[in-house]
Amino acid sequence: MAHVLVIGGGVAGPATALLAARQGHTAEVFERDARAPGAELDRDFFGWRRPTVPQAAQPHVLLGAARNVLRGDLPDVHEEMLRLGARERHELDWFDVRPPALPGDDDLVMLQARRIVLESALATALRAEPGVVVRYGEPVTGLITAPDPSGGNGSAMGTGSGSGSGLGLGCGIRVTGVTTETGSYPGDLVVDACGRRGGTERRLAEVGSRPPVVERHRTGLAYFCRWYRLPEGMEEGPRRPWAVTGGAFAGCAVFPADNRAFAVTLFVHTADTTRSALRDPVVFEAAARAFPPGAAWLALGAEPLSGVLATASLDNRWSALVDERGPVVTGLVPVGDSITHTNPTLGQGTSLALWAARRVARTVHRDPGSAKYAVEHHAWAQRTLKPWFDFQVVADAAIGERFVTRAGRGGTAREVSALFDCALEDPEVMRARARVRHLVEPPERAYADPEIRARVARWLAARPDYAPNATGPDREEWEKLTAG
Repeated sequence: MAHVLVIGGGVAGPATALLAARQGHTAEVFERDARAPGAELDRDFFGWRRPTVPQAAQPHVLLGAARNVLRGDLPDVHEEMLRLGARERHELDWFDVRPPALPGDDDLVMLQARRIVLESALATALRAEPGVVVRYGEPVTGLITAPDPSGGNGSAMGTGSGSGSGLGLGCGIRVTGVTTETGSYPGDLVVDACGRRGGTERRLAEVGSRPPVVERHRTGLAYFCRWYRLPEGMEEGPRRPWAVTGGAFAGCAVFPADNRAFAVTLFVHTADTTRSALRDPVVFEAAARAFPPGAAWLALGAEPLSGVLATASLDNRWSALVDERGPVVTGLVPVGDSITHTNPTLGQGTSLALWAARRVARTVHRDPGSAKYAVEHHAWAQRTLKPWFDFQVVADAAIGERFVTRAGRGGTAREVSALFDCALEDPEVMRARARVRHLVEPPERAYADPEIRARVARWLAARPDYAPNATGPDREEWEKLTAG
């Protein structure tokens, strides 16, 4: 049995502790915030100031990958989320008549809820778990280290960018615990779940470690979100139009959540001169109504629950604790945003965090302080998480380029856009798209299927004048809307 110390009490940290306890281990979670998530969802969601978790009030989605971890490994958390009001929606529900079921269709279900619903369900489970202690209001101030008894030698499976292999020279530093203002806590493994702003790089420098290998890609996108609640007695919003649409310079998305709440989000480039105007609720609503999903949902007489919540300066960030010499430190592994922070356009974050948390829980009995364990965790992340990170980078680069140039592109971009639009009419293409969306199958495999390619080609041939990214207002109308 191992004792796991978890830095960070957001989603990845509590999930890691809970999953480890369900495998027979013990865990302690150290969280900076003195407040724990409760069952008063609206109070906590709208009234809890969380400067270290700026994404807490932004829309979240739990893809099929995350739902599968919850249902398979944490069924009580899944059931509690449903009890608190989370809703499930199958991707093929888009069609009036559901196509015949195929194996794997059960993976294509989205769990719709605000982040606080998942946090509350995790907190409820943690309180009942005898093998876990959560130390709210007790942030980690430093790392306890000792010389690596293996001498620091380990076989590096690659650099932080995923290239190369060979025998690592190692680090010679093993993390054996954490310190707080209250005291020192030893453990068999320290899990970094404190996110990209959690201070891990500083803590590593303080103990003399080499720095992590960080890959960063700026998205150039800014988001503006406002929360609403459907009228009493209206449990669901419109099934159509499609919830995410975009034009050459701006996009709109609707995120249905729990208890009749939903969010409308607008996104533009950070250099767009109209950006600041979207903070005004009147301007925001006028602009949102210019897109089909915004117009459909805002026509229902929903009650606003918040002002306009803005976020920007987002990037896709990959951080590895193994470089060309091997592990930069042993006894410490990252999960969640600490290893891969992805822009929310594809909604991958929670799924990747739960995958990493589950992997730690299932492997922590394998000499977790060794260089071998550090290298194997890194290699697993490179195989399992990094391809989805790379997919996010490519997708965001395409959106960013489109928004900067304010023009759609032909060629491959037209074909990609056609695949998405064709899916709204063709159940088989929708199934392929959903398998990518829910992290079941990588795009290079799902979209390479000859039958899918043929269906999209026929769809395009029947629409010679098809123009991608043509949804929403033109620039002249947008300028008028955002001028107030």
